[in-house]
Amino acid sequence: MLKNYRWLLLTMSMVGLDQWTKSLAIQQLELYQSTPILAFFNLTLMHNTGAAFSLLVEAGGWQRWLFTGIAVLASVIILIWLYKLPRYRLWALSGLSLILGGALANLWDRITLGYVVDFLDFYWGNYHWPAFNVADSAIVIGVSLLIIDNWRKQGEQK
Repeated sequence: MLKNYRWLLLTMSMVGLDQWTKSLAIQQLELYQSTPILAFFNLTLMHNTGAAFSLLVEAGGWQRWLFTGIAVLASVIILIWLYKLPRYRLWALSGLSLILGGALANLWDRITLGYVVDFLDFYWGNYHWPAFNVADSAIVIGVSLLIIDNWRKQGEQK
C-alpha cells in the first residue's frame, strides 16, 4: 500500500479543480474569443493538441499518443517516488502531488477530447504568454516546491 497515500488527496483535489475550471471555461467562453479581465489577463478558450507552450501543435495528430504515453510513464514514476519519500519531506511530497494532479488532469483531456483545454491568457502589450490552465499551474508550482525541497536538503547536508 502507498505509505504516502494521503498526498493523493491533494492530487485528486487538483484534478477536480482543474476539470471544474475547464468545464466552466467550455460553458462560458467561445473558442478563441478573448474575454478581458485585467489589463494583462484575458480568458481565452483554446484547444492545445501539442505539449507545454503548444510544442508540436502542428504535428498532425501522432503527438496526442506520444504525450499520453509520456504522461502515463511520468505518473507511474511520480507514484513510485511518492511511495519512497520519507514522510517528513513535505515540500517534495506536496510538489510531487501537484505535478501528478496536473499531469493526470491534462492526460484526461488528451484521452477524452484529443486536446488539452487552455483558457488562462496573460499578456504584456502585444506579447501573449502561451495560454495555460490550472493543471499547468499545478505542475509549475509542484516543480518549484521540488526545487525548494532540494535547496533545503542541500542546506541540511552542509
